[in-house]
Amino acid sequence: MRDIRRGLRGWEKGPLKKSLARLPERRKSFATSSGIELKRLYTPLDQAGLDYARDLGLPGEPPFTRGVQPTMYRSRFWTMRQYAGFATAEETNRRYRYLLKHGQTGLSVAFDLPTQIGYDSDHPLALGEVGKVGVAVPTLADAKALFSGIPLDQVSTSMTINATAAVLLAMYVAVAEGQGVAPEALQGTIQNDVLKEYVARGTYIYPPRESMRLVTDLFSFCRRRLPRFNPISISGYHIREAGATAVQEVAFTLANGIAYVDAALAAGLDVDGFASRLSFFFNAHNHLIEEVAKFRAARRLWARIMAERFKAKRPESRMLRFHAQTAGSMLTAQQPDNNVVRVAYQALAAVLGGAQSLHTNSRDEALALPTEESVRLALRTQQILAYETGVADSIDPLAGSYAVEALTDEIEAKAKDYLRRIDAMGGAVKAIEAGYMQSEIAESAYRHQKEVESRERVVVGVNQFQVPEPGPRQVLRIKRSVETLQRRRLKAFRAARPQRRARTALDGLKRGAQGQSNLVPLILAAVKAGATLGEVSDALRDVFGEHKER
Repeated sequence: MRDIRRGLRGWEKGPLKKSLARLPERRKSFATSSGIELKRLYTPLDQAGLDYARDLGLPGEPPFTRGVQPTMYRSRFWTMRQYAGFATAEETNRRYRYLLKHGQTGLSVAFDLPTQIGYDSDHPLALGEVGKVGVAVPTLADAKALFSGIPLDQVSTSMTINATAAVLLAMYVAVAEGQGVAPEALQGTIQNDVLKEYVARGTYIYPPRESMRLVTDLFSFCRRRLPRFNPISISGYHIREAGATAVQEVAFTLANGIAYVDAALAAGLDVDGFASRLSFFFNAHNHLIEEVAKFRAARRLWARIMAERFKAKRPESRMLRFHAQTAGSMLTAQQPDNNVVRVAYQALAAVLGGAQSLHTNSRDEALALPTEESVRLALRTQQILAYETGVADSIDPLAGSYAVEALTDEIEAKAKDYLRRIDAMGGAVKAIEAGYMQSEIAESAYRHQKEVESRERVVVGVNQFQVPEPGPRQVLRIKRSVETLQRRRLKAFRAARPQRRARTALDGLKRGAQGQSNLVPLILAAVKAGATLGEVSDALRDVFGEHKER
């Protein structure tokens, strides 16, 4: 180290000084999205404190910095899971079949806003939103149509749904049973991360503590009935989309993860009985080196939290397995073909960071939902990464990079600082109730926007390199007739169901909510009896009330 330090000083006083006099650097300083100042040059001096066994280890072993599986992509590529859903269940089903035909290896369901916040398609507040940002699924009949012809014991399904997660999982179980598939055979993930809804998205229904009860009820239900299903995907993606930095994404996501583990323990679950089924969801953003370091830091920090704070004994309980999605907020309406390039680099960061599954956004998503042609190109981006670039042939290939290891350390340290502050407030739920995470994210988002407006941060095609552009060639628009069709179907569904049985099941759910029963079996009974998503949600609203943002 002494020789390196001496050599570095000589280089700085000699060749570097002469070079800077002739050709000054582009900026006075360079920083990541988290404001971490990047050194001009990283050397072994930046890894002087690195203990390989403690900080890196081997793939498949704690602290999992180098990956959660011993062979990673050399045995099996990540799951290629394109997020899709729009209009009716039948139209979305056709998109799923199209993607599976073109090589997608897992389903990922996007639900429309009324479904996300517990309103049937004919509710007055659903007007104008039915089928717009996802598929409308207010009834078991819609769920059956959504997965029609798709054998649910042969595909893993991710469902991006939070406040109404228990209702949609109940429908999924009922559809599978209709196919002759036992719940024990189902594989997939339900997002079920309501805390981030209070932080970043707003599609919550009930107050935080009642929502947490539903979350832990799903933990318990999945453990008993769906042992191969992940009952939660703790999401930093939406936190990042709301404007958080990479460090905040790690810190706030893991803070929410800690809150879920605390809640599950308080509900009487054993940490080694559920922790291995916790999954995470992160954003793959623009700054490639910072993103790779972010994924590695998150994995290591979670392993340490589970071992030190929660005393998890099984190595699997300490694993952070994650799905990644490329950054939708970084797509631009201007020059949309540039988005293909952005998505490719972001996907590369996710793969170099060790993602277990990946969604690549489509080039036209700053304008509308993706067309078939665009979503196929996004899927091809993943397939080219997997089959042509060679980046999946070695495990954690950037390990040992002086810059990557230094950034991994720095992101972990800064995220730990945030976690200490959140602990001092009483944990994530109290921090959210106090608006702490929200204000930190808002400040970061404001700073980013100012940098774009001042051109300190270049966005190609937006604040530099603009060109006159024609309108988009093709945009997917959802017809208003979807809403009319959904209303007609709901009316017929309600008329045909066993009325008394549905009402009895909803009354039973209300009584369960007033007591301490696990609510998921009661929701499953209601769904099977023909209760709609809106009716189930209203039964719980009557008992829990609705959350109002302060």
